[in-house]
Amino acid sequence: MSLTRRALLAVAVPATIAPNLLGQALAADTTDPRMAPRAFGNPNAKVVVEEWFSFTCPHCARFELDVFPEIRKKLIDTGRIRYVFCDFPLDRTALMATQVARSLPLERYEPFMTSLFSNLDRWAYGENVNPEEQLRKMAGLAGMSPAEFDSAVNDVAFQNAILAEQTRAEKDYKIDSTPTFRFNNEVYRQGELTYDAFEKKVIAAGG
Repeated sequence: MSLTRRALLAVAVPATIAPNLLGQALAADTTDPRMAPRAFGNPNAKVVVEEWFSFTCPHCARFELDVFPEIRKKLIDTGRIRYVFCDFPLDRTALMATQVARSLPLERYEPFMTSLFSNLDRWAYGENVNPEEQLRKMAGLAGMSPAEFDSAVNDVAFQNAILAEQTRAEKDYKIDSTPTFRFNNEVYRQGELTYDAFEKKVIAAGG
């Protein structure tokens, strides 16, 4: 799935942000601790794998639920790779989910991601569903208070920081769809990978 930068801004940024502030996303403050890399595994691994994903992408959900557990068991937990989740929200709902996920403690980030992807039809695409209210409920189950939720999803500087990182990925690595992977210096843009295909990429990158 893909969405242009212009289209994303049109649907993702609240109407309360003045148009002349949209360009400031590129200069957003990335010192916010919530913007720290969501990285897992051996920091000295020979191969670093980055995955650009969107919380509303069914392809990302299928990869996370069907393939990633094996990657976690055989490649991350064994120290062969360092895995980094990189945000590429495709719409306003995905951006809001990204803000919530990054506002949780690091140890709750991956379980929350799995919960969102496991229930994609319920909170994002269900009939007559209000995604924000569903996210609020799921965030509560993950330990986030209503006040913390409101603070996270209404933080404009935080939104801009996320969008700035997305812009950087588009500029530096030509990322334009999800999921997209980078194995050290090689970018794979053809979407989902099976575990075997993923491991071959790791081996080719030196892992």
